[in-house]
Amino acid sequence: MVSIDKRTGTEPGTDAGPQGPEHDAAASRAAADHALLQAFGGVWGMVDTTVPGLVFVLIYTINRDIKTAAVAALGLSLVLALARVVRKQTLKHAFSGVFGVAFGAVFAMLSGDAKNFYLPGMLYTLGLAVAYVVSALVGYPLIGLLLGPILKENLSWKTRNPGRLVAYTKATWAWGIILLAKSAVLFPLYFWGNATQLGWVKVALGIPPFLLAVYLTWIFLAKAPPPIDVIAEMEAEEAKEAKERAAKEAAER
Repeated sequence: MVSIDKRTGTEPGTDAGPQGPEHDAAASRAAADHALLQAFGGVWGMVDTTVPGLVFVLIYTINRDIKTAAVAALGLSLVLALARVVRKQTLKHAFSGVFGVAFGAVFAMLSGDAKNFYLPGMLYTLGLAVAYVVSALVGYPLIGLLLGPILKENLSWKTRNPGRLVAYTKATWAWGIILLAKSAVLFPLYFWGNATQLGWVKVALGIPPFLLAVYLTWIFLAKAPPPIDVIAEMEAEEAKEAKERAAKEAAER
């Protein structure tokens, strides 16, 4: 007769508690949360993409000098990138922020129109929104393509995990719609508003839509099945094949 441990409800000698399915699900959720922060830049990513624009519009509002505002914004963007280097953080979002500010600064100074400081970022946002929508329509949602490698599931969500495909599709639609709505507010201001109006509205629309999209993504993924760790599967298969080869070689001796 098999005895049962009354504290854990398991047979003696078996792994209980932290190594069960609940632990795997919790670990999967924690990995997904970390992946979201890693993929979208987290707090520092928001700072990199928002604060230089705030500095530009603040200085331009005060002195109406495009060059001073542009140089100050670019200088701050470089300082933020150097801060990431010192902290040994990823530079992907910092460099994208530096390049975006640099393009906007050059464009604004060459054209003599402060509104053009924001145009490269606005075009990038619109292009990204279209990419999200198109990827969802063709069945390869961009959120899945971004998070799949980070969560070690690669494209298994496409062929083996339909619940995650649905979640990634919903999340991708959320990002696409939110960014399209943001573009729908900003472009009319670019064409018919002034630089100060455009700048302050763009700053105001920098963080809240991003947080809303990340939150919706988190909600959709939290309700989805856990990712399939295809890397672990490959390693297990390789270990099994190596064990079988070793056993065969031992039998042939």
